[in-house]
Amino acid sequence: AKRAEELAAAGVVPHGLPALVSADLDAASARVRPGYVAGSEDQRAAVERLAADLREFAEREDLARVVVVNVSSTEAPVDPQPAHEDRTALEAAWDRGESPLPASSVYAAAAFAAGCAFVDFTPSAGARLPVLAAMAAEAGLPWGGSDGKTGETLLKSVLAPMFAMRALQVRSWSGTNLLGGGDGATLASADARESKARSKAAGLGAMLGYPVEGPLHIDEVTDLGDWKTAWDLVTFAGFLGTRMTLQFTWQGCDSALAAPLVIDLARLLDLALRRGESGPVDALGFFFKDPVGSDEHALAAQHDALRTWVRTGTAVTP
Repeated sequence: AKRAEELAAAGVVPHGLPALVSADLDAASARVRPGYVAGSEDQRAAVERLAADLREFAEREDLARVVVVNVSSTEAPVDPQPAHEDRTALEAAWDRGESPLPASSVYAAAAFAAGCAFVDFTPSAGARLPVLAAMAAEAGLPWGGSDGKTGETLLKSVLAPMFAMRALQVRSWSGTNLLGGGDGATLASADARESKARSKAAGLGAMLGYPVEGPLHIDEVTDLGDWKTAWDLVTFAGFLGTRMTLQFTWQGCDSALAAPLVIDLARLLDLALRRGESGPVDALGFFFKDPVGSDEHALAAQHDALRTWVRTGTAVTP
């Protein structure tokens, strides 16, 4: 409830809203269970504990299906290790008392153990490790990700195909991102910033068909609070090599941009559960910077694939 009041004061939600929902928020807060903190407990036991919490939640709320959405803080990139590859190696590492999974993957493992669908809304490893993908397949569960596409990258996924369609050669694409709030504080860490930068840069070359020079900066500005600003400079060449530029500024509230996507993803993964689908749902790439199971990054093509999948259960993606 206190956080809702802060959001209202910042103009993110209507001023009268916190008073209307404070009782519901207090009730939800009272039901929050302890999460997983690396090194605080045996990792296998943590997976089992979290899975038990999810099963109890489903039973208490009389739910037929549960979708787990990872909206936690962005993690640093994960160094590959044998325990990430298959269940036998993971179990052996757990037997030795090791904790080979990053926290996001612990939650993904718990979700699959509890029979829940899972979606990564951050660029963290989550379900993308091979051992987690195998767990989902073994349990016959759908999952999706990763890293919600809400601002600067959303615009890139519209503008980059335009340059390609008109044969306008992009020479460079540089971006600066300024943000505050919890996301800004998390991305003040160089390791977390590296994960985000990799995800944001994933699709540009694929959409244009060639690599493009351009630095990407992500900086925390505490005063911005829940608002973020992105400024991009694009240099490109037209007929006979004529040099031109495009600049754009995107200023938005990240939580207000992300919230409806999280709701839609929960509903769509529930649809996949009801259909009995298993494995990565590539049609959900419409929502993500680094879509799992698909090399398509252009927004219009992603939207067509999503609509086809919703109607028919079949995604048309490369």
